Amino acid sequence: MTTSAQETLIDVQDLKMYFPVTSGFIFSKHVADVKAVDGISFSIRKQETLGLVGESGCGKTTTGRCILQLYRPTSGKVLFGDVDLAKVKGRALRAMRRQMQVIFQDPYSSLNPRMSCGNIVGEPLVVHGLTKSRAEYRERVSSLLSVVGLSPYMADRFPHEFSGGQRQRIGIARALAVRPQFIVCDEPVSALDVSIQAQVINLLEELQEQFGLTYLFIAHDLSVVRHMSNRIAVMYLGHIVEIADRVELYKNPLHPYTQALLSAVPIPDPVVEAQRERTILQGDVPSPLRPPPGCVFHTRCPVAIDSCNHLDSSLEAGVQEEDGIPALREVSPDHWVACIKV
Repeated sequence: MTTSAQETLIDVQDLKMYFPVTSGFIFSKHVADVKAVDGISFSIRKQETLGLVGESGCGKTTTGRCILQLYRPTSGKVLFGDVDLAKVKGRALRAMRRQMQVIFQDPYSSLNPRMSCGNIVGEPLVVHGLTKSRAEYRERVSSLLSVVGLSPYMADRFPHEFSGGQRQRIGIARALAVRPQFIVCDEPVSALDVSIQAQVINLLEELQEQFGLTYLFIAHDLSVVRHMSNRIAVMYLGHIVEIADRVELYKNPLHPYTQALLSAVPIPDPVVEAQRERTILQGDVPSPLRPPPGCVFHTRCPVAIDSCNHLDSSLEAGVQEEDGIPALREVSPDHWVACIKV
């Protein structure tokens, strides 16, 4: 799936990430695979924010780490401009990582407790040789701390001396140190208080405008995603089931899973909250070790039909892929859905 309105920075094509399951202590035997990400395709335009939402365990974080090559994908392509990151190794990959960074979910475990704030922020400068002198190094560290709203005199403090919001600002400063084009924001506010979440979200928006950044914003909170994102992709059990502009997605959700997610978002008006229709999903999320055949959502879908759980040759070409999984198709301009009933 490609986009044309703006130049594409990241293009993910049929990305799969399987984690092998082995049996035996001495002679390990490959017996199965956990299909964390199972053939997803999407693209991210330059200087936009693509929100990635879904239940816990659906593959959001794995997708982000595959793009950054922290996990080497089982198959598929991850194009950063004209470079397929899945084929790049060694020094070439290390050089590419200057262009892409990550902000981790937990600000308490993502910072080395034995390093000072200044050393944490300045480590990427040393690794990539971006400063020529000690004075330039200190100046860059002070500048980065100021950009994220921290005082330069805090550079000598250690992580345990900061609050959760301040620690996340340190993580953001570290990500900005190498002046990347693309940042994976892996639930950067989920571990913070609500009042602090707003400050960090506003900071990320200001930095995007100031430095021309491109974000993949992974989150559970749909209201935060709506505020932060230009487009939103919805994931379920390793598959993307819907992608659309944020306004279009909230106004006209087409996939049953997206409708269920949005119906769970609370509305401040108690009258409207009491009157609106809710979609209650039955059962549990299937195991990615043995995902159901056909559409992976059909076991919980309130509108599922017999054709949803196997390949039906009578369906139109392109509605289902060869393995029976519904294809992600464009049903209206820039609105993609993977459902045979849409």
